[in-house]
Amino acid sequence: MIDTLQARLDEVEAHAAHQDKTVDDLNAVILAQREELDRLTRRVNVMLTRLEALEAAAPGPEVTKPPHY
Repeated sequence: MIDTLQARLDEVEAHAAHQDKTVDDLNAVILAQREELDRLTRRVNVMLTRLEALEAAAPGPEVTKPPHY
């Protein structure tokens, strides 16, 4: 009986250790994705700023009536 309980306890401990490792691995992936998301967000913001500057510097469309008017 004690051997059975000990075997079950060992199995539960091994399973818990495996789950701890999985959680740590997933946490590392989430942190890496967060860093990548932050980096990409900064790049998009820089590109939007540049685009807004280009749009502001671009000449506006000519407002003329078409010849058929």
